[in-house]
Amino acid sequence: MTKSKIYWLCQILGWGIYGFIQIFLYTIAERFDMSQVFGVGYQVIYFIVSTHIFRNIIVKNGWLNYRLSFLIPRLLAVTFLLSVLNYGYLLIIEYFTGSLSKADLMVLTILINTLGSWAVYFIWTIFYFAFHYVERYNKSLKAETAAREVELINLKAQLNPHFIFNALNSIRALVDENPRKSKESITQLSHILRNSLISDRKKLIPFTEELKTVMDYLALESIRYEERLTTKFNIDRNSGKYMIPPLMLQTLVENGIKHGISNLKDGGEISITTVVKRKQLILQIRNTGQLANANVAEEGFGLENTKKRLELIFGEAAKFEIRNETKDTVLTSITIPHFDQTMRDLE
Repeated sequence: MTKSKIYWLCQILGWGIYGFIQIFLYTIAERFDMSQVFGVGYQVIYFIVSTHIFRNIIVKNGWLNYRLSFLIPRLLAVTFLLSVLNYGYLLIIEYFTGSLSKADLMVLTILINTLGSWAVYFIWTIFYFAFHYVERYNKSLKAETAAREVELINLKAQLNPHFIFNALNSIRALVDENPRKSKESITQLSHILRNSLISDRKKLIPFTEELKTVMDYLALESIRYEERLTTKFNIDRNSGKYMIPPLMLQTLVENGIKHGISNLKDGGEISITTVVKRKQLILQIRNTGQLANANVAEEGFGLENTKKRLELIFGEAAKFEIRNETKDTVLTSITIPHFDQTMRDLE
């Protein structure tokens, strides 16, 4: 069941129960008649419509992301305004049904009814925010679990003896031939290992930080593959404003080398391109190679985990795609939305 269906089910069921309780109280007080039933029905409809409008205000202004000190005065003001409008709505109904009396216009009556509906609106608000906070907490736990899973996968790939052996052999070959380059390579290797070890502390990192790690990784792989591996970067200057899951870009680059370039006699090219458009970061990784069939995309290193992490952190706002762009190029494309400062608590 989708979130939209759950929302409307709760709206109709919740306010329906409220209306039933109202009719039950009228029955106990021996004030039950069909006009009361119609009045309660009109009020339930108003509550459903007004709280839906209130929900749109909350979503549109991003109030779910703000702290309580910012929220409480605004929620009190909006719910009070809705309760005043609610009583005005009831007076209009009573006027047209001929049941309006002077008692309904007394200050005490207006105050009691306004405060009553204000309390009802505030209770609805508490339930609405509680649901989203619990959902966000659950997503945070799932994201943390997925992040640890991908971290273990990457650590296994990066810290296994085969990877270290190849990297150190490549560096050793440079010691006499190019001492300066060998020192740079050792520094690059240390950066990769350090970033891998500390990656579990963050759920999101700046794109530029991840890009530096990837550039170090590609520099080491270039020593290993020599002229068989070429790299190309076309980075939008606004990319640094965006946050991405740690090790995500490196996972995709490593996948391109492992399943594409390493299998080609003449090697190939890895290119990384970013475009910022409509408050979204479009990240594209191209590698020489070819996906034999649709199942290969699912078997690539860490691809399924990457998709899960994107879904858990960004929901439907993030997109992931891998396909054959040309007869000899594979394109991996990711779209990531912009997170404002309040969302960086996910880090």
